[in-house]
Amino acid sequence: MRRNLGWGLCGGGMSGWGICGWVVCAGSVCTGLALGCAVGPDYERPALSVPQQWRTEADAKAEATIANVPWWELFKDEQLQALIKVALEQNRDLKIAIERIEEARATYGISRADLYPKLEAEVKGGGLNPSNGSLLHTPNENGDSDTTGFGSVSANFSWEIDFFGRIRRANEAQRAQMLASEEARRAVAISLVTDVATAYVELRGLDRGLEVAKGTIASRQENVQYAKNRFEGHVTHEVDWRQAEAELHRIESFVFDFERQIALKENELSFLLGRNPGEILRNRSAEDQPVPPAVPAGLPAALLERRPDVRKAEAELMSATARIGEAKAMLYPRISLTASYGLASTDLSNLVDAQSQTWNIFAGLLQPIFEAGKNTARVEVRESQQRQAVYSYEKTLLQALREVEDSLISLKKTGEQRGAQGARLVAERQVLELSELRYKGGVANYIEVLDSQRSLFNAEIDDLASATDHSRSLIRLYKALGGGWPADHAQAPVGEGAPAAEPVAVQTAQ
Repeated sequence: MRRNLGWGLCGGGMSGWGICGWVVCAGSVCTGLALGCAVGPDYERPALSVPQQWRTEADAKAEATIANVPWWELFKDEQLQALIKVALEQNRDLKIAIERIEEARATYGISRADLYPKLEAEVKGGGLNPSNGSLLHTPNENGDSDTTGFGSVSANFSWEIDFFGRIRRANEAQRAQMLASEEARRAVAISLVTDVATAYVELRGLDRGLEVAKGTIASRQENVQYAKNRFEGHVTHEVDWRQAEAELHRIESFVFDFERQIALKENELSFLLGRNPGEILRNRSAEDQPVPPAVPAGLPAALLERRPDVRKAEAELMSATARIGEAKAMLYPRISLTASYGLASTDLSNLVDAQSQTWNIFAGLLQPIFEAGKNTARVEVRESQQRQAVYSYEKTLLQALREVEDSLISLKKTGEQRGAQGARLVAERQVLELSELRYKGGVANYIEVLDSQRSLFNAEIDDLASATDHSRSLIRLYKALGGGWPADHAQAPVGEGAPAAEPVAVQTAQ
């Protein structure tokens, strides 16, 4: 049950200036009252336990972080920079994220509109039968119609006085959702940059693997011919020749596999760039993406302000907190003000006369009394959703801390692994050289040479894979730290065309 209490004035003949002045005066008083109260909790950031430093020791000063380096400075490969710029312009996921921001802004505008009065114009015209109130043309006893014409023009005013802050809390919640959508767009942009960089690094690693495999085929073909000549000269058994052939075909299978992976990786990059599947232009040099020897990570607490997913989770928590106030305000009275001024007459020729003026003013109060616990349950729902948002925020921060720690240890260990793989490669080359000398000198059989060849090829492939993993670990750390568009590097250097990202500050409820 709802109790609706109303009081008002109605009449005719009052001047338009009088009614408008009354509405403005009443509106000013109600505005002052409306700004004085808003039920529900104000947002406060939850107390979080954030470590003072990373578990994995990071180089350089604690305040410094690689996340402050813009992507167009981190990735030195010019072709990679060009691909990233194309992706930021054409990627469909990013375009969807941008449109969601526009949707959230428009929704926020709808919410803000509820704070202001509404003014409508209304025009009516038709026929009126006073005997039965019908618009039908009914003849009287003399056979004439009693229907009379009627016309009216009016301006209608309505305004809900937000005394308990229901509309303001809803507006506050929607604004937080808009901020969350902007952070979601930034998260998509950072993921896109790192995905393109990772795919590019992997593609270049596959290119080098294909080059190694093709180079190895040339040497294996020489070995096959050498073993065949020795067999035909009755120096060795046929088994040496056949073993050399088997090793040649094994390397050929690697070539086909690398070609398959390269095509798939190009298709992946094309998708990220918003293009049809096709060839990807890339740097063909043998140099890898440089990895600095010292990679500072900054302080763990900085993730609260830098990581877009953490900021998004906090904005959603702000929204959930404001929704509690919106639900609580529905337990209290809703006060509204309505007014109308216009002209009405049964004679259209007299519609503009002073005697045709009509006006009314009403103030209403709607107080929920009995709704079987509906409004109370609504508050409990919002409180539960707010607690869920707190847990989600804490989980997001824990996930962020974990990703940075994982990336730091991966970067460190892949660097050490890369050094070990390089030393292994040097040793395997020496082993092959000695094995070939022993075989040609008649001291060892061909199986020893074959084992050395296989070990060297595997070492070369593993060395390339470790180099790719090392570069990939740097990219993952960059993403985990929330790198991309730091506040002090809001735009790319002139001429490079890197897009800017506007950092959105998450603000608490006022």
